Amino acid sequence: MYLTLIENIVMDYTLFGPLLAFAFVSTFSPGPNNIMLMTSGANVGFLRTIPHMLGITFGFSIMVLLVGVGLTELFQRYPLIQQGLQILCTLYLVYLAAKIALSRPSKEGQEYQPMSFVAAALFQWVNPKGWSMALTAVSVFNPHASWLQLGLIALVFALVNLPSVSVWTAAGKQLSYWMNHPNYVRWFNGAMGGLLLLSVLPML
Repeated sequence: MYLTLIENIVMDYTLFGPLLAFAFVSTFSPGPNNIMLMTSGANVGFLRTIPHMLGITFGFSIMVLLVGVGLTELFQRYPLIQQGLQILCTLYLVYLAAKIALSRPSKEGQEYQPMSFVAAALFQWVNPKGWSMALTAVSVFNPHASWLQLGLIALVFALVNLPSVSVWTAAGKQLSYWMNHPNYVRWFNGAMGGLLLLSVLPML
């Protein structure tokens, strides 16, 4: 028993480097979360986007933990649940893409509304990239179903995700300085909505 525990702890530390690299690449690369954060940063600024940023970090960490405690087994046993979730993901992303694309500068009405903490946390459950990241992380970096390793995975993603969401939001804020005409804002929101829509294509 003790030998098994020691082996698992050693495995935890040997996988830390690859886990950190995977978390860094997957969280900083473009995806629905980062597209929406850049859009929010450009439209309403960094401070008003903070609840959205924290919601992503919290929601994804919870997703990792729940996937690790057996959510994947539920999908394997009841595949219709997974298929239904994929359909829900697709429809909701199409809705968000249209909402972003149709957002207008505040002076023209239909002002962009930043996502709340709760909404951002719940969005992770309909985010296809988030599901892919969580399933991959748990299956690759927790092969022995270790509670210690599962907690480490969730913690690493939370710590890496914070600078990631900050960078993408700050990038959007920087872009806002160049969008000094309402037309630029409309074009930017249209482009971001289009990019978000493209993220749906792999699910079709």
